[in-house]
Amino acid sequence: MSEHNSPNAEAKPKPDDNTLNIKIRATDSSEVFFKIKKTTKLNKLKTAYADRVGHDPTAIRLLFDGARILDNQTAEDLDLEDGDVLEVLLEQVGGC
Repeated sequence: MSEHNSPNAEAKPKPDDNTLNIKIRATDSSEVFFKIKKTTKLNKLKTAYADRVGHDPTAIRLLFDGARILDNQTAEDLDLEDGDVLEVLLEQVGGC
């Protein structure tokens, strides 16, 4: 049987529908790119970002469309799509 007629040959180049390319943008406009699964808890993404930029993961807050992302949420929970941008803020301590 020829490979050209095989349905698996056509399915190979298709990108995995379970993974997303996500961009994290800091307040200083620096950007870091990650490839994650839709079912990955975003706490893992936050920790990976913190390791890459040298910050404490507990001091980082991720936002999507202005709303804070909880540690136990997944990309699927937030309906994230390939190429979406998450904002990152550093926790501020202090005040009046």
